[in-house]
Amino acid sequence: MPEEFDDVEESLFDAPPIAEQERMIEAVLFASAEPVTLKELEARMPHGCDVAEAMVHVRRRYEGRGVHVMKVGDAYALRTAPDLGYLMQKETVEIRKLSRAAIETLAIIAYHQPVTRAEIEEIRGVSVSRGTVDQLMELEWIRFGRRKMTPGRPVTFVVTEAFLDHFGLENARDLPGLKELRAAGLLENRPSFGLMPKLGEDEEEPESTEGQSELFED
Repeated sequence: MPEEFDDVEESLFDAPPIAEQERMIEAVLFASAEPVTLKELEARMPHGCDVAEAMVHVRRRYEGRGVHVMKVGDAYALRTAPDLGYLMQKETVEIRKLSRAAIETLAIIAYHQPVTRAEIEEIRGVSVSRGTVDQLMELEWIRFGRRKMTPGRPVTFVVTEAFLDHFGLENARDLPGLKELRAAGLLENRPSFGLMPKLGEDEEEPESTEGQSELFED
């Protein structure tokens, strides 16, 4: 076989140029309703593509734009730039509000994960109803984690990538601290009751938590 034909045949197995790989990643991210992992991208793209390198270029190109490539856990998604979120407010439809019990339960899981039901109840000071957990499960904001290696091997709860995606977080370490929550009016200057000790607080806890169980009653 002539040498020029050998070159053509070998070129069929070459990965596309990096610019073309970037275009492929853009297309998949734009069409996907859910964040996409590098492994999933590799399965879709031609053999030999360097998905990780192409993703670096794609993310860099979208820096400072109206949309950007956000990392959600181990996956990536195209999302509106955080500072332009106000433009979408008129299109936001609030289907239902979370109860106070659900908000507190979700916060405890987010800041303490993996955490058992008994540990949640110990922090809140009252029992956690099944309806509260079911509601968070239906929203797909929490899921079951690994069982603890303690007597009875109780199941734990952790937040999901859907939770991180909804609140614009890469991982749970990006959750706000006490000062940020109070500045946003989310804690109403109430004691934290141990909601966030795992992330390294920059603020001392109040000396007294008297009456905390009454505040958390459902």
